[in-house]
Amino acid sequence: MRPQALAADALDLADLREHIDTALTDFLCSPSSRVPAQSRRPHGGHDLDRALAWYVLAPGKRIRPLLCLIGWHTVRCGRQSAGESTALRLAASLELFHAFALIHDDVMDGSERRRGAPSAHRAFAVRHGDRADAEAFGRNLAVLLGDLALVRCDEILHSAGLTEGQYRVVLPLVDTMRNEVVLGQYLDLRAAGPPGGDTSLALRVVRLKTARYTVERPLHLGAVLAGAGAGLLEACSAYALPLGEAFQLRDDLLGVFGDPAVTGKPVAEDLRSGKATVLMALAVRRATRPQARLLRRFVGDPCLDEEGAAAVRRVLEVTGARTTVEQMISTRYAAAVAALEQAPFLPRAAEALRRIADSAVTRAA
Repeated sequence: MRPQALAADALDLADLREHIDTALTDFLCSPSSRVPAQSRRPHGGHDLDRALAWYVLAPGKRIRPLLCLIGWHTVRCGRQSAGESTALRLAASLELFHAFALIHDDVMDGSERRRGAPSAHRAFAVRHGDRADAEAFGRNLAVLLGDLALVRCDEILHSAGLTEGQYRVVLPLVDTMRNEVVLGQYLDLRAAGPPGGDTSLALRVVRLKTARYTVERPLHLGAVLAGAGAGLLEACSAYALPLGEAFQLRDDLLGVFGDPAVTGKPVAEDLRSGKATVLMALAVRRATRPQARLLRRFVGDPCLDEEGAAAVRRVLEVTGARTTVEQMISTRYAAAVAALEQAPFLPRAAEALRRIADSAVTRAA
């Protein structure tokens, strides 16, 4: 039921998510009739196809495909049409690309859990626990599962019904997005380890891995599909970049101070991996010598226990790093909302983006 607080013509975000899930379910669970005959996969599928459907269709925020659809609505009226079907498949392709990125990310980081469930490589290792090489076999299968997600991403994208003109504007943006997220992941991996005080590097990773990948490029893709020009794309960026940074800064706080029952991953995971966050960089720059020694001792230790994690949290608190990150989130949220007020978006899209901004900075997961 539509909440009474929304105007009659407002975009229903829950409804959009449901349409995205339907598009993903149709493609992953009955794909042979939805792709060109020459591109159809082997008859009967295989275990990886079933595993991919389970992984992708698990409950999630669907933030990237959702923003893609809202980007399309910044220009279009959103009535049922062939154009909306194309927009849905483009949006769904982003969720498949995200599955590829998450699965490989968890392998690289050795993450045990994702979205409240075992990560893909852990689930495979448990499933094949009777093998002597169960751990390595689980990682290998997860790499293949991520590869398959990327293949399926391209399949649904190229069967979305894009016109030649839409291909010319959409595909370069897709390529740009992919290059940015790979570069961001590389920088993230390179910076991980003993904590350092380079806030500029941490912010660059935030911009590449989240601000552009999670918010700006999905909005751009939906907008260019609908025929947006340069001015509207600039307005998308003015909103997306500060909001994306706020989103990641909140994520970094949740990774250290969040509730594992809500976030779906161990609260000390970022500390054990030595993730180079703005939060940690600020603490390192402000730490006393004893505090700096404590951070070097515990951050990046894969065997970090809860007592050590609590000691790190105290340093993050007393140095004011946590408070500063909260202030950075507020400043960026205000910039995103101010950009919305100047943007030439259709009102229903602007209102939906405002709701997304509100939830992005106040979320607990």
